[in-house]
Amino acid sequence: MGILEMLLLGFGLAMDATAVSIGKGLSLKRVERKHILSAGLWFGGFQALMPIIGYLLGVSFSSVVASVDHWICFGLLLLIGLNMIREAIWGDDDELDDNFSSRTMFLMAVATSIDALVVGVTLAFAHANIWVASSIIGVVTFALSASGIYLGKIIGSKFGSKAGILGGIVLIGIGLKTLIEHLME
Repeated sequence: MGILEMLLLGFGLAMDATAVSIGKGLSLKRVERKHILSAGLWFGGFQALMPIIGYLLGVSFSSVVASVDHWICFGLLLLIGLNMIREAIWGDDDELDDNFSSRTMFLMAVATSIDALVVGVTLAFAHANIWVASSIIGVVTFALSASGIYLGKIIGSKFGSKAGILGGIVLIGIGLKTLIEHLME
C-alpha cells in the first residue's frame, strides 16, 4: 500500500470525525483555539491508535487466513464503506451539542474510530507499514477534524452527509483495488 492509498484511506476514515466536528462547530457561538485543538487531538489521536490495535489483532490471525486475506480486506472495507454511506443518507441527525468535556470527546472519538480498528485488521492482511499508515490516518484526521470545527461555523450542516458518502466510496474503492491486485497475482 503506497502513500497515496494511505492518504486516501486517512481521508475516508476521517469523514465521520469531520462530520461530527462540523456539527460541533455549528453549535458554537464563537470558535476558539481550544475547540479546534480538542477535536483534532481527540479524533486524530484515536484514529491513529485504533488501526494499530486492529493491526495487532490481524497479525495474530494472518497465518490462519493468508489464502483469503484479500477477500477479508475487501469485505471489511466494503461493509464499512456501505455503512458510512447508509449513515450519511439515512442516519439520525444528532442534536447540535457544544459540550467539549473529556468524557464527551472520548466517547465521540471512540465511536468515530471503530471503523479504523477494523481497517487496522485489513492493513495487517495487506502487509502495510502500520506505523506509516497510522501516522498518516492520525494526521489527516487531526487536520480535517480541526478544520471541521471552523468549517461548521462557516458552511453549515449540508457538508456532513456528503463527506460520509465520499468517505464510504473511498473505502470501497481501496477494498476493490486490494481485491483486484490480489486476484491478478
